[in-house]
Amino acid sequence: MTYKYDNNVKTMTRAGKVIPCGVYGHLGPAEGCMIPSSAYPFFASRAKGSEMWDVDGNRFIDYMCGYGPNVCGYCDPDVDGAALEQIKKGNCTTLPGHIMVDFAELLTDLVHKDWAFFCKNGGDVTSFAIMIARYHTGRKKIIFVNNYYHGVAPWTQKPDTPGTLIEDCCNSLYVDFNDIPALTKLIEENKDEIACFIATPYMHGNFIDNELPQEGYWQKVRELCTKHGIILIIDDIRAGFRLSLEGSDTYFGFEADLITFCKALANGYNVSALCGKEFLKSAASTVPYTGSYWMSSVPFAAGIANLNKLKANDACAHFRAMGERLTNGLLKTANELNVPLKVSGHPALFYLRIVDNDGSFLLHQEWIAECVKRGVFITNHHNHFINLSLTPELVDETIEICSYAMNEMVKNNPESFR
Repeated sequence: MTYKYDNNVKTMTRAGKVIPCGVYGHLGPAEGCMIPSSAYPFFASRAKGSEMWDVDGNRFIDYMCGYGPNVCGYCDPDVDGAALEQIKKGNCTTLPGHIMVDFAELLTDLVHKDWAFFCKNGGDVTSFAIMIARYHTGRKKIIFVNNYYHGVAPWTQKPDTPGTLIEDCCNSLYVDFNDIPALTKLIEENKDEIACFIATPYMHGNFIDNELPQEGYWQKVRELCTKHGIILIIDDIRAGFRLSLEGSDTYFGFEADLITFCKALANGYNVSALCGKEFLKSAASTVPYTGSYWMSSVPFAAGIANLNKLKANDACAHFRAMGERLTNGLLKTANELNVPLKVSGHPALFYLRIVDNDGSFLLHQEWIAECVKRGVFITNHHNHFINLSLTPELVDETIEICSYAMNEMVKNNPESFR
């Protein structure tokens, strides 16, 4: 049987009257990662570990993990326990709690950087990183990698984005990932004008197959940035602490000047961090940047508990093992059914795509819809996440559901799989 969403629809109808789009941002069905919207629930009622229940009582094994923040497991007792203990002591106080220092010491030691600055959202720290780079270098231009996403601030957008001005983007430069000759040429054409190069550690954009760095790519980028006085910024919001607890720059064998963290930092408690090298500490101290809740103590306590739990449980090895178990199982079924399933990216943040001969996403979307309606929460055009609470038993159940869904998709489209 497939799930029904009567209460979800009723709740969305109410939401649409008082909230723009009902559910806005990347979680909204209008964003394109949940197609067709009829296959998806809209509102959760509770979650635990790797499982989530919607307002109709349907149970899902959740591979979106809140789009990344669920890294230990929903309602993790250790992280939530630390947060509750801190609530008893104080949270948003006139003076910041000393636990902020404890968190900064733990984080900088873990990721091999000299200082940490805390905010709330990923976009907060990517924006701050750009401001620091521009102030330190006295330059304006930013190099982006095509198909990037670094938040929703105007500087991150294209000029045709609603609410964005051409002036917001007039200092943006663009280059493809893994293309060192194009990057070298771009730097030469804008000599002494480039403040920074910002990129994710590998290309995990939406609606495209994910792409890992080629051998030596990051070492060459590091060399070019150092030679030309360009600040190298790694946006580790999505991949941070899933590839390596030392940061994704360490994982790929180079050192970023600035690196941003958010999603997996505190298991869903609202905190982000910018970490940097000593030579940029003065600029970070000078650029005015603050927020009403940025020094709240509860997320710091949660973050400490979260990072310590990830370390104690060799979390990145678990993420890889579970990701490989799942994707290998899906590929086995696909091969048996002659379905051209492509898996890309890192196993901890795997990306799926059924390669359709006509270049559309229709077969892939149909398969994903059949999975979701049977209890596996994945989306069409976004990478997925593994968390520490995911067990081999849940992975095997996922493979069983997704394999059944793939069979259904093949039955409905026999002409595509002869």
